Amino acid sequence: MASLERVELLSSRKDYLYLLTLFILLFTTSLSYEYYKYKQLTKFDSQLVDATILKQYTKTKVTKKGKTKTYQVLKIKSFDGFTFYSTASKNLPNYKDKNILLEVWAGKITFLEYLKGFFAFSKILEIDTKSSIKENITTAITQAHAENDASAIYQALYLAKSLPYHLQQTFSNLGISHLIAISGFHLGVLSALLYFLIKYPYRLLQNRYFPYRSAQRDTFFIITFVLLTYMLFLDVPPSLLRAFAMLCTGFILYEKGIKIISLQTLLLTCLLLIAFFPRLLFSIGFALSLSGVFYIFLFLIYFQQRNKLWQFLLLPFWVYLMMLPYSLVIFGNFSLYHPLSILWTSLFTLFYPLSIFLHLIGFGDLLDSLLISLLQLNPHAVKIAVPNIVLYGEIFLSLLAVFKKEALYLLLFYCLCVFIYSIYHIT
Repeated sequence: MASLERVELLSSRKDYLYLLTLFILLFTTSLSYEYYKYKQLTKFDSQLVDATILKQYTKTKVTKKGKTKTYQVLKIKSFDGFTFYSTASKNLPNYKDKNILLEVWAGKITFLEYLKGFFAFSKILEIDTKSSIKENITTAITQAHAENDASAIYQALYLAKSLPYHLQQTFSNLGISHLIAISGFHLGVLSALLYFLIKYPYRLLQNRYFPYRSAQRDTFFIITFVLLTYMLFLDVPPSLLRAFAMLCTGFILYEKGIKIISLQTLLLTCLLLIAFFPRLLFSIGFALSLSGVFYIFLFLIYFQQRNKLWQFLLLPFWVYLMMLPYSLVIFGNFSLYHPLSILWTSLFTLFYPLSIFLHLIGFGDLLDSLLISLLQLNPHAVKIAVPNIVLYGEIFLSLLAVFKKEALYLLLFYCLCVFIYSIYHIT
């Protein structure tokens, strides 16, 4: 019996008009609320703010008088959702991940600065000295590893913590920064892991106690609840928020018989997220995450009739080439090891759940030697100056490829030229 063909989400200009109207209404409402919070923050010269310290590091600079000044830089996220930078004395103890009450002098910032993130002088008034769950997990990870670098990597993987600068450079040179920064890729691996852990035990219970329920729907709700809790625990990273929204949107559309692998699904998710969270307009992580999914969908839409094994093997190469111009324009690092990120990305789908399991059973350091050997590679990276116009060219061809398959092959050729250009500069 032939299966029913799934329909498109938006089938007429009227549907697009309805979606655009909904987006404008939601976006206007969200922006108005953000503006209200902005006015509350800037109503007086200073304002009391409850917040969490996300980052804390020491910085040194030479003043105009030739003296060396050392101080600490704090990246702070308020409970109201805005993020800003401030400075503190070099003697300030390590309060990273602590909740604090501080007085902030932000009276002169603009609304755009408020949305994008800003700098403001501040004074810490109170500090919550109780250890949070995140701090306890951080301590447990630190104690499980003899190597500080290994500990820092796992904290980034599990708790979305920022890596030390030298590790950031190493992973950027190797082309695998996307594996360390928590994103939709990690959420996908976790979703698959949770599905296989829940599926069979739930069906055993269902067959015996509640056969009338939908195993598929209930499994999805359980996975969604776990992932939502994890995302909130990590303070909602933008790329993770995109992936979670797409997961929920995709399931709802699937239940309604609507195509999931469609650029319309991506458009709907993108517009709704920006409508509810206007700050995402200024998030590079969110933009990169959307771009990655866009190219995956573009590939699957045009080559959906191909053999599944063929798709599985070629998709990583496709995504690597498509995202290379983004990587070069934003980060500028390239090395001979960079293309091997295709292989390492595939292997990571095994490494990530295995590392979680090893930490849970008390053998978290078992893979440390593997990580350290990766860090000891000398990629001989170079800085490649790629002008923004190269990225603009790719974006233009990408949008054209949505409507013309010929543009898709032109896009592939364009990205191959960027790859060859990069290889030429390091040989």
